[in-house]
Amino acid sequence: MDWNRVEGNWKQMKGKVKEQWGKLTDDDLDVIDGKREQLEGRLQERYGYAKDRAQKEINDWYGRQGW
Repeated sequence: MDWNRVEGNWKQMKGKVKEQWGKLTDDDLDVIDGKREQLEGRLQERYGYAKDRAQKEINDWYGRQGW
């Protein structure tokens, strides 16, 4: 998985991330700044996900992006 695409296009990806995980605030998205580990942490914080659940959610979402 090439997460660099997300990092490199974070400004465009923020909207898609917000659609998927609406509990994330604009401040959360600024802190995440395209970093996968930060996204995992924020999903755990906002949704109460375990680490493996957050990783699965991100993997599933990333796979649906149709790169």
